[in-house]
Amino acid sequence: MRDELKQNDALTKIAPALLAWYDVHARELPWRVSPSDRSAGIAPDPYRVWLSEIMLQQTTVAAVKSYFERFTQLWPTVSDLASAEDEVVLGEWAGLGYYARARNLLKCARAVQRQYGGEFPNTRAELLSLPGIGPYTSAAISSIAYDLPETVVDGNVERVVSRLFRVETPLPAAKPELTSLAETLTPEKRPGDYAQAMMDLGATICAPRNPACSLCPLNASCAAFEAGDASRFPLKMPKKAKPTRYGHAFIGRTTAGEWILETRPEKGLLGGMLGWPGTEWQEEHEVVAPYDANWQALGEVKHTFTHFHLILTVHMAEGVTVRKEDFTLRGANSFRASDLPTVMRKAFDLVDKSSDK
Repeated sequence: MRDELKQNDALTKIAPALLAWYDVHARELPWRVSPSDRSAGIAPDPYRVWLSEIMLQQTTVAAVKSYFERFTQLWPTVSDLASAEDEVVLGEWAGLGYYARARNLLKCARAVQRQYGGEFPNTRAELLSLPGIGPYTSAAISSIAYDLPETVVDGNVERVVSRLFRVETPLPAAKPELTSLAETLTPEKRPGDYAQAMMDLGATICAPRNPACSLCPLNASCAAFEAGDASRFPLKMPKKAKPTRYGHAFIGRTTAGEWILETRPEKGLLGGMLGWPGTEWQEEHEVVAPYDANWQALGEVKHTFTHFHLILTVHMAEGVTVRKEDFTLRGANSFRASDLPTVMRKAFDLVDKSSDK
């Protein structure tokens, strides 16, 4: 009973200690309202919260900052984004990866405009009904934008909670347990700041390797710190080796100097994005060019997706004749390599290198 009372007492101290730390050490981020501004009555913009959370999924803060700033300059409101052309938005997204997020970004913006007059709903149930918004993102918007006591659990929060409670179940099996434990810590007051404080703590102090436990505002309540083995958590199942797939990309130009591209199918990797016509990406494949040309092999490019490595052989041809209705043709003035997803830009870089020789 004494140990249980001690633990309960420690848990009640976590939110106040973390919020006091956050008031001093909160990261300055382009989508965030600072603790001082929030206490002065400045509310976060739900659009900016939503946009940042979608961009940050499986991407680093450093990588997202410039994209977020450019998106909000081009489309300051969700209504602006809802009226944007798909191709332009997908082009601006190029390089962030996981392109299904960009397609759902547009679907969600248009749903918010159509169903809610350009104002994001605040309840998790309504948010979950929108395209591309799952349990995590709905909790983040409800908590951060509307200051509702929802529990936000990302990788940083999982790491903090696993150490606070010294959870022996390995990830990903531990996710439900970690979420349940995190819910016991979420305060009724300032839940939005608390959610961001937990993420900041995991990103800066409670790091994956060599956590700075001596600087942590929660070390007095942390079971792993007390046991001296914080770096051991969270436990993880061994990762499976990624398979390697192979494919071919065919980069052609018409007799008029237009680049010959295609819009990839909506479903699947790089769905809806512009790219070079090519073969399927498989462990074994048959090489079939998409149109007749005098092809020259330029070399290979390598790219890693979530579940596999890709080795892509790149071919180039000039002075090609194709049916305009079968492909997307871009002249020199309308083609930007930056509009292409990363693997397609890598393929194009081989063309640039070969032309320099």
